[in-house]
Amino acid sequence: MAVFFIFMFSFILSTSYAAVQDFCVADYTAPSSPAGYSCKRPENVTVDDFVYSSLGVAGNTSTITRDAITLASYNEVPALNGLGLSMARVDMAPGAVVPLHTHPGASEIFLLVKGKLIAAFISSDTNTVYQTVINSGDLFVIPKALFHGFVNIGGAKYNPVVAFASYSSESLHIQTVDNSLFNSTLSTEFINRTTFISSHEIRRLKALFGGTN
Repeated sequence: MAVFFIFMFSFILSTSYAAVQDFCVADYTAPSSPAGYSCKRPENVTVDDFVYSSLGVAGNTSTITRDAITLASYNEVPALNGLGLSMARVDMAPGAVVPLHTHPGASEIFLLVKGKLIAAFISSDTNTVYQTVINSGDLFVIPKALFHGFVNIGGAKYNPVVAFASYSSESLHIQTVDNSLFNSTLSTEFINRTTFISSHEIRRLKALFGGTN
């Protein structure tokens, strides 16, 4: 019984302490954990911790997929630590794609500011495809952890594409199908036997994406 009361007292103290904290600005000098960063001491917090300007700058689209993702997660914006929020800017050159990928811990709201895209995601239960064309000003909602992607189909008047995405997590993990398969040490034989892609094509894609083995 004594242990129970000690536990409850400690729990009340910890929740009371959390309740009086308005925020937990990340302390990048301390070790991080899956739960996030430790909090900066209040006297070390400044207004700069709440400001981030990189989303106003176009990303470099000279990549294989001709897209650029500029992140604003708790790794870039200290004030997002513990808030369950993050954002990204998406730039896409003519003909660009955002390959099929997933955010394991976050749902997404994708706002197309400029351009014309094919947007799609795949449900995990029945593999139903939800695909449509979106235009400037449209929102596209992607439920948590589902594979999704975008293809730039706009003509000259729509290019380049600019979009902003909001996420329900401050820790924005991204797993892309192409990178996972072809920019890794996963063996060609294993990929061939589990995906039915020819060994010749797998080796070509590994050379393109930088994978080995």
